[in-house]
Amino acid sequence: MALISTADSTLLVVDLQERLMPAIADADEVVENAGRLVRAATRLGVGVAATEQNPEGLGRTVGAIADLLPAPAIAKTGFAAGIDPGPGTIVALGCEAHVCVLQTVLALRAQGREVAVVADAVGSRRTANRDRALERMRAHGVDVVTTEMVVFEWLGSSEDPAFREVLKLIK
Repeated sequence: MALISTADSTLLVVDLQERLMPAIADADEVVENAGRLVRAATRLGVGVAATEQNPEGLGRTVGAIADLLPAPAIAKTGFAAGIDPGPGTIVALGCEAHVCVLQTVLALRAQGREVAVVADAVGSRRTANRDRALERMRAHGVDVVTTEMVVFEWLGSSEDPAFREVLKLIK
C-alpha cells in the first residue's frame, strides 16, 4: 500500500455508539480523533460511511460524530460490517477494536481490499484487547496508522487549498 490519497480512499466509522463509549478505554481520545478524521474527510472530499451495532441495545452514534456524518449510520447485527463502504483504501476507525473493527477489517482484506486502521481512533474496553487486535490486523496486511498520518497523507502538500483549515483540526 502506498500513501493514502483523497482520490482513492474512504473513511469507515465503526460503531462509535452512545451506550458503548462510556466503557471504552481512552474513549475521549477515540471520539476526538474520529471527529478530526470525519471533518478532514468531509472537507477534502473523501467519502465517509458509518455503522452501528444493534442500535436498539447500544444506542445511536455518539452525537459528536453523528452530527458530522454526511449520511446516517447503517444498522447491523453481525460483528463484521458486511457493507461496501466505498472505493479505494478503507481507512477504518471505531469500536471495539478486537470485535467489530477487527472482523470488519479482516472481511475487507479477505475481499482483497486495502485497509488502514487508525490506531489512535480505535478502542476497546481493555487496552490489551485493542493492542492485540492491532497486531492481528497488521499481521493480515492492514496498515496501522494514526490520525495525523492520515490527515497529512490526504493533504499531500502544504500547498493544498484546505491545508490551513485542516491543519487546525489536529493542532
